[in-house]
Amino acid sequence: MSLSELKKQFAEYKAKDLALNMERGQPSDADFDLSIKMLTIVGEKDIKTPSGIDIRNYPGGITGLKEARELFSKVIEVNLDEIIVGNNSSVKLLAEILMWSLVRGLKNSDRPWGSSGTRAKIIVTVPGYDRHFNLLDTLGFEMVTVNMTEVGPDIDEIERIASRDSTVKGLVFVPRYSNPTGDTVSAEVIKRLAGMDTAAKDFTIFADNAYAVHHLTDNPVKRLNLLQECEKAGNPDRVFIFGSTSKMTFSGAGIGFLGTSKENLKYIGGLMGAAAIGPNKIEQYRHVQFLSTYPGGIEGLMKEHAKILKPKFDIVDKILTRELAGTNLAEWTKPEGGYFVSLNTKKPAASRVVELAKELGVGLTPAGATYPSGKDPNNSNIRLAPTRPPAAEVEEAMTVVALCVKLADAEFDQNR
Repeated sequence: MSLSELKKQFAEYKAKDLALNMERGQPSDADFDLSIKMLTIVGEKDIKTPSGIDIRNYPGGITGLKEARELFSKVIEVNLDEIIVGNNSSVKLLAEILMWSLVRGLKNSDRPWGSSGTRAKIIVTVPGYDRHFNLLDTLGFEMVTVNMTEVGPDIDEIERIASRDSTVKGLVFVPRYSNPTGDTVSAEVIKRLAGMDTAAKDFTIFADNAYAVHHLTDNPVKRLNLLQECEKAGNPDRVFIFGSTSKMTFSGAGIGFLGTSKENLKYIGGLMGAAAIGPNKIEQYRHVQFLSTYPGGIEGLMKEHAKILKPKFDIVDKILTRELAGTNLAEWTKPEGGYFVSLNTKKPAASRVVELAKELGVGLTPAGATYPSGKDPNNSNIRLAPTRPPAAEVEEAMTVVALCVKLADAEFDQNR
C-alpha cells in the first residue's frame, strides 16, 4: 500500500475521534467483578482467625497471618517458614528489601550496598518492566542490561558480568510471563542462575513473580523452583521471590508476599519489624476467606480471569497477523500468560508508531519505556496492554496500531 493510501486511511480513522487506551496493564471491570464478594466476606463475627489472631489489634507479627502464609506460599512454591505476607504490592516489598540492602546490607553482606562510594550495580532484562527501572534508578543503583530471551535472561552474559565485577550485586527480573515479552525462564537457566560463580558473595536474585498463576492456557508448563535450586546449589540465600494478588483480586487492595530462605527471612524480617508492627491483617484475612472458599480456590479464580483475558490476546494476534504477517514490518510475541504483548518494529520507528496512534486517539505505552531511562537503543519495542479495554475496543485499537506501523515504516523509507 502506498504512502498516500496509508495517509488516506489515517485521515479516515482520525475522523472517528477515538478514545481508546492500551497503555497500562490493568485488569478490566469484568476481572474485578469476579472478586466483588470479597468486599463483604469478612464481617463483625470474623474478627479472630483460626490461629487465634484478633485482626483488629497489633499482635500477629511482621510475617503476616499464618492463614495467609499458608495460602500464598503455594503461589510462589515456598514453605510456610520461607514467606512473608505484607501489603500491596510485590514491587513495594522489592523496594523495601532493596532499601535495606543499601542502608544495612543483606544477610551475607560485609557492609551496606550504599556505603562503598561506588554505585551498586543491578542487572536488568530488556525489554523489561518500567517500574523496576524507575525504582532502581530512584534508589541510585546503576543498571546493567542483558537481553530477555525466549528461555529467560541471557544467562551467558549474566555469568560473564557477575563473575567479573564485585559491585554487581544482583539481578531483577520477571521469571514467568516476563513483562512485556511473556517469556518464561527455562530449567537450564534457573539451574545456572542458582549455581553460577559471582564476584560479590552477596549477589542476590530478585525474582518478581507477579504473574506466577496468570496463565492463558489450560495446561501451563510446570517450572523449576528457583529457591529450591539455589538451596541445592549451595546458595540458599541467593534469591528473593516476590508475588501479589494485585491482578487476582483488586489492584487497589492487593496483598504482596515474598519467599526466601529461612535465614534470609529471619534477617530481613528483623529489619522490617523495626519499621512496622505488622501488615494489614483485615485485608489479609479478607483474601484468605475469599480465595479459600472460591470454587477451585486460586486456580479456579485464575481460570475465570483467563476466560476474560485470552480472547483479548487472541484479538491482538489476529489483527497483527491479518495486517502485518508476511510484510517484514514487525514481529510480536504470543504469550501463554501474563498481561502484555511485545511488538517490535523492524525499523527504528516505535516512537513514531506511538505518536501516530496517539493522534488517532489510541494511547500506548511510551516507546522506550521498556528500557532504563526510557531509551530503547533500537527504537523498536512497543508494549501492548490489551487487558483493560473491552474486546471490541481492543480490536479497533489494534487495527489502528497496525495502520500506524505501516505508516511509520513508509515514512521512514521516504525520509531516509
